[in-house]
Amino acid sequence: MTLLTDEVRALEGRTAVYTAPEPFGAAAGRYFGLAVGDENPLYSDPAYAQAQGLAGVTAPLTLVCETNQYAGLPADHEGYAGHTWGLDIPGTRQVRGGNKYTFHRRIRPDDVVTATWRITSVSAKVTGSGNEMLVIGSTATYTNQSGELLAENAETIIFVGLEKKA
Repeated sequence: MTLLTDEVRALEGRTAVYTAPEPFGAAAGRYFGLAVGDENPLYSDPAYAQAQGLAGVTAPLTLVCETNQYAGLPADHEGYAGHTWGLDIPGTRQVRGGNKYTFHRRIRPDDVVTATWRITSVSAKVTGSGNEMLVIGSTATYTNQSGELLAENAETIIFVGLEKKA
C-alpha cells in the first residue's frame, strides 16, 4: 500500500483563507514579547519605536506566524485553535519537518491580518530504515488590509508510515 494515493495527490493546491476580525493591536506584540522573554522597547514604547523610524510600537517578527488570532477557529480535541489541514493518514505518525520564515515588514497595531494557507507540494519518500513517508509542503502568506505582504511561512509536515515498505 502506498501513502501517496490519488486522494492525497489531490490535496496539492488546496487553500484556506482567514481574515482577523479586528486589528492586530499593540497589546498582542507587547504580551508576545514578554512571553518569549524579549523586552525590546519596540514592542512597548511608542516614543522609542518612533525614534527608530517606525510609526509606533510593533511586534516581534514571528508573532504573525505563531498567533491564531486571525483564524477565529474553535479549539480542536487537543485544544489548538489555529489552522490545520485536518489530515488523518492511517498507519502513520505525524512529524513536523520544519519551517522557513520570510519577513517583509513589521506588524503594526492597526494591521488587520489575512493568512492564506496553500498546500504547495505532496510527495512520497522512503526513510533509511524502509518506512514510507508522505511529505506535504504548505505556505502561509500573511497580508494586511491593504494587501501588503507581511510575512511568509513555508512549512513541511511529514507522515511516517509505521510499517516498513514491502
